[in-house]
Amino acid sequence: MSRPVLVWFRNDLRVADHPALSAAAAAGAVVAVHIEATDPQLRVRGAASRWWLHHSLRAHAARLAGLGIRFEALSGPTAETLFGAAERHGATAIFWNRRYGPAERELDAGVKAEARARGLEARSCVGDALAEPFDMQTGSGGPYQVYTPFWKALRVRDMALPLPAPGPQGEALPAPEVDADYSEPHWAAQLRPHWRIGEMGAAEALERFLAGPVSAYKDGRDIPAEPATSRLSPHLAFGELSPRQIWHRARQVAAAHPEKEAAIDKFLSEVGWREFNINQLYHRENIATVPMQPKYRDFPWRTPGPELGRWQKGLTGFPIVDAGMRELWQTGYMHNRVRMLVGSLLAKNLLIDWRLGEEWFWDTLCDADPANNPGNWQWVAGCGLDASPYFRIFNPVIQGEKFDADGHYVRKFLPELAKLPNDWLHKPFEAPDDVLRKAGVTLGETYPRPLVDLKTSRARALEMAAGL
Repeated sequence: MSRPVLVWFRNDLRVADHPALSAAAAAGAVVAVHIEATDPQLRVRGAASRWWLHHSLRAHAARLAGLGIRFEALSGPTAETLFGAAERHGATAIFWNRRYGPAERELDAGVKAEARARGLEARSCVGDALAEPFDMQTGSGGPYQVYTPFWKALRVRDMALPLPAPGPQGEALPAPEVDADYSEPHWAAQLRPHWRIGEMGAAEALERFLAGPVSAYKDGRDIPAEPATSRLSPHLAFGELSPRQIWHRARQVAAAHPEKEAAIDKFLSEVGWREFNINQLYHRENIATVPMQPKYRDFPWRTPGPELGRWQKGLTGFPIVDAGMRELWQTGYMHNRVRMLVGSLLAKNLLIDWRLGEEWFWDTLCDADPANNPGNWQWVAGCGLDASPYFRIFNPVIQGEKFDADGHYVRKFLPELAKLPNDWLHKPFEAPDDVLRKAGVTLGETYPRPLVDLKTSRARALEMAAGL
């Protein structure tokens, strides 16, 4: 009779290319658990992440049940809950895929030690990275601090092939309920039409992107109104799709369609940026709270007043920024080019601590990821490694006119400005009174005046950052 082996799922909610699940299926009778951990050292998920997790767990439970694998969605302190499940199922081993955050690694090390003390086999497998961070080192033996050489080293590695899903482990089971301790946020209904959550939805999204939109990715990825990006980030954040699956499938498509090769290379370089952020997460202090450049640790951020709330609500007076914040609220997602613009306005023009922006994104983004979210915020604030330099301050008017020249993005999320002509759409505060009147726009009433003067706030940010 096969021994029971517990597979501990975390942010890897899939059955294909799952090293721990494959190893467990070869070793014994699989029982699967997911624990929404309450350990105080772990960061609590944001509301959008909890919404996605709930639906992802339901999809995952159904996939596992189809393979004849029992699944439990649990919550509580990690060790107590995990070993309780192991005892309940008579498991003799616990397998999982590695995580890379400092608190998570410390917790996992403690679980491994306690499991072995209890006489259980404990095995950690390759995590959701193209190359594990401890294997990526410079010629001098330290971690990479600049993206370009990191990417050059990563892209020539021999990437492991994705593992197939294990075969049936028994007769198919009814999908279990995973509704315990879940209360859907009141605004979640507006998120649902934008996503198909789960492993099957992730695979479909990858194939759809590689079949069409990737061809326009190299240039189109900067145009927020164009469907040229993959929108795979939430699926990656929850492990419904692995970076290995993306890498090899994209390479297959590039080989079959040479005309797509340059665009796919650019797309994979963005997957490489995710890997670079994972390396920052692994090698440094908590990057959600500690600037990677020490000189920024005592930066005199301004105490936020009403500006922070107006930024969060998309009421800054800069249309492309406000459109981005409204997109975030309505879809749980924001176009990457616009993320840079909203971050730059907060951290540089308003001089509000980037960590407050990172916390808002953590709560409202479906793809809130412990490496990418803080890593990207540190980049735009100028305090990360290989960061946007302090003198790079995005002008939202110029950026809007360049990347949303026809105004499709702004008009979609700011209908109150829909009738403004393109010449004034990204700078309504400069529009003549008759133009505003014809468009039905009253500054300060139907649409806010700018929160800050772009020219003077830019000069202030440059002066402060240059003095570090």
